[in-house]
Amino acid sequence: PAVYPARAQELGQQGEVLIRVRLDLDGSAAEIKLWRSSGFESLDHSALAAVRGWHFLPAMRGGHPVPAWVQIPVRFHLR
Repeated sequence: PAVYPARAQELGQQGEVLIRVRLDLDGSAAEIKLWRSSGFESLDHSALAAVRGWHFLPAMRGGHPVPAWVQIPVRFHLR
């Protein structure tokens, strides 16, 4: 999971970051892009850092791996 930056929590910053990831045939992240910002740089950076550390299964079509783009929402909400 993404780390909620302590300073962002103190400031009451919340939001959703949308990340787009281009997956290679082996499921590795060939490209990672910030697609929609939360409006807070620290939340955006935390979301990108988390996704960079993730491992993915390859997209499949007809039983064979294919390159694909996926969208990943990362939500930061205070309780």
